[in-house]
Amino acid sequence: MELLAFVKEYLASPKYVGGFAPSSRGLAEIVTEAAGVSEAGVVAEFGPGTGVFTEATRRKLRAGARFFAIEISEDFVKLLQRRCPDVRVFHGSAADVKRYMAELGVDSCDCIVSGLPFALFEDALQDAILNAALEALRPGGVFVTFTYVTSPYLPRGWKLRRKLRALFGSVEKTRTVWLNVFPAFAYRCVK
Repeated sequence: MELLAFVKEYLASPKYVGGFAPSSRGLAEIVTEAAGVSEAGVVAEFGPGTGVFTEATRRKLRAGARFFAIEISEDFVKLLQRRCPDVRVFHGSAADVKRYMAELGVDSCDCIVSGLPFALFEDALQDAILNAALEALRPGGVFVTFTYVTSPYLPRGWKLRRKLRALFGSVEKTRTVWLNVFPAFAYRCVK
């Protein structure tokens, strides 16, 4: 069911859905570990899709932590609300994260987990979302986004890596998750 929903959304909006299958649980573990979800007081998720990262995040949240997600696809929002009814899911753009934080009464995030396909986005959208993430994070906060192993060898992948390094104080690569469709790794970016 989850795979069908993902394929349907990919066919309808390939520019906003980075692959034709959801991320693996293994990638979700790497991403949430790199973000430091278990130590965070406020966690945001950009582009949760069908909720693979969302479920990993929920499992690792400490008691009393705040967690919310932002998803642009109305179908994915509905699916997430059924799959994870205890998670606040906003229907909109991650570029508007500060507005959603204000609605929740949150001043800053400790970490942001992203499932967005940044390499597919036009420069203006990349910049809007990355700058919003940077503004939303507290000093020392962590932004984690994944990309496929082929990305560093493509012009859009080089450009994304340069942007991350220009915006964040520290950018590190996680290990590669080979059992993912397609193999992927994450960038761990510290403000």
